[in-house]
Amino acid sequence: MNRSGKRLIKQVLGELPYTAELYWQLRQQGKPVSKSFSLRAVEKGLPVWLEQSGAARQEAQGGQNIFFFSTLRYWIEHATLTALALAGLGHDVTLAYLPYANWQKPINSFDLRRQNAYAQSVLQRTRPLLDPVSLLDVRPPNQALPEQLQEKIAEVSLRDVQYTLQVEDVSQDSDLYRLRMERNTQAAKAALYWLSTHHPDVVITPNGMIFEMGVIYQAASYLDIPVVTYEFGEQRGRIWLGYKNEVMLQDTDTLWERYKDTPLTEAQLEKVRTLFASRQQASLYENFSRRWQGAPSQGGQQARATLNLDARPLVVLAANVIGDSLTLGRQVFSQSMTEWLKRTVRFFAGRSDVQLVVRIHPGERYMKGPSVGDTLLEEIPQLPDNIHLIGANDPINTYDLVEIADLGLVYTTTVGMEMAMSGVPVVVAGRTHYRARGFTYDPNSWESYYQLLDLILQNPRQYLLTQAQVDQSWNYAYRFFFDYPLPFPWHLLNFGTELESWPMNRVLSLEGQVLFGNTFRHLAGIPAVMQDDMNAEMNMAQAPIDNTDGMQLGQSTVKGVT
Repeated sequence: MNRSGKRLIKQVLGELPYTAELYWQLRQQGKPVSKSFSLRAVEKGLPVWLEQSGAARQEAQGGQNIFFFSTLRYWIEHATLTALALAGLGHDVTLAYLPYANWQKPINSFDLRRQNAYAQSVLQRTRPLLDPVSLLDVRPPNQALPEQLQEKIAEVSLRDVQYTLQVEDVSQDSDLYRLRMERNTQAAKAALYWLSTHHPDVVITPNGMIFEMGVIYQAASYLDIPVVTYEFGEQRGRIWLGYKNEVMLQDTDTLWERYKDTPLTEAQLEKVRTLFASRQQASLYENFSRRWQGAPSQGGQQARATLNLDARPLVVLAANVIGDSLTLGRQVFSQSMTEWLKRTVRFFAGRSDVQLVVRIHPGERYMKGPSVGDTLLEEIPQLPDNIHLIGANDPINTYDLVEIADLGLVYTTTVGMEMAMSGVPVVVAGRTHYRARGFTYDPNSWESYYQLLDLILQNPRQYLLTQAQVDQSWNYAYRFFFDYPLPFPWHLLNFGTELESWPMNRVLSLEGQVLFGNTFRHLAGIPAVMQDDMNAEMNMAQAPIDNTDGMQLGQSTVKGVT
């Protein structure tokens, strides 16, 4: 039978009750439907996880009523492990999921129901410690979403397309957008109905910004249920957490308010110096898993000679990757980062008295979307001589450019913070975590942006940061790199390996709770503990938790290329 015939049969069978489930039971005998949706890691680990979590739960006091959502194979596996740890700490956890293997490809009802049957067969084994619930099995009333929530779902769906294509200017008249709207709307209806019926104390979901994970965040927020979002960056043994916000916004307000007036100790300052040096020299630092540069530093004068730069003021624009999860939804006065890039280059095309170097993010080497360079050349096909593009693969170290820069321009990249650490005045165009911390220039409109550029370029030396501002930037850098990520035993990308060093019973022991207890409390939606006692326990765990023997993790789980 040809493919079209098989698709037709699946479409018919997919509409008939129990056909997909019976087929899976009889023909696949408990096996995964496809390699892309295999929960073998959970199946293998569950007997031990359940035994160890159950033993700890007998000694635990009562906790929160938690709705823990995930989708996609790798998030479901990791969420199952984490949910069992929360159960072992005394919380009552509903493990909710959607059994999708891919967010951008359609799947017929027959195959989806088979994947659902498979996921149920695996996750039902977590009872009675967890209550597994597939949102595919939740039957909400046949009614439209509230208008306010519907608008949010449309925003998430548009962001899904931007993220997938790595393009900010996307059409809502596309198959991908329609797919994302359909799935996101279904997830929103199921989640809204379940949450409004069961009233959990807190909702936990990865990311909270894109895909069905962003939908669950919006549905819970609409019902005024606290949401904890989480993600993983390049540090092993660390997790990012957000309480009542999308974690990728990297909200450091509370942290900075607490420590902005507390000078760094010499030991803390040395940690930042060492990290900064490793970033400059394209080497790995402690528990960080990514090299930030493709080439080590050769000095600013070498970069000047390589690019044939002259004595005119030099502006360095450090770009993010288009469509990256740390740039989407970060606009302040521009419609997007792409618009800001285009209008900025157009501005400097008319300023022959100034040199502009656009440093394309080295992270573009790992992405499939269009390059910032291509986008700018579409805007101005023949760049004037005063504008230089440095490609992602070009052997130019970003920090050599910082050394000779008179002014820095950034959207959200952490290079802006590091420019300030070098005393360079920096104009921040996007909503990044270090904006308005006292060491950057932060325009709120196109008018103020252009006025600020004209003003600084008249005499850049006059706008060099003061020593107090430089000190504040170093203080903030320490807080962001070493205080903001919380200790956590299992990184998404290597939790199987890390379980060898931190099995469930060790994490739930007194030793493990000294290191990770505060993080798990915060994850369970207990923010008072997070705010009051966060640093005390984190400082006890400040040494890197290296369980992977230096293994490279590659990209952050949602790109997150800063």
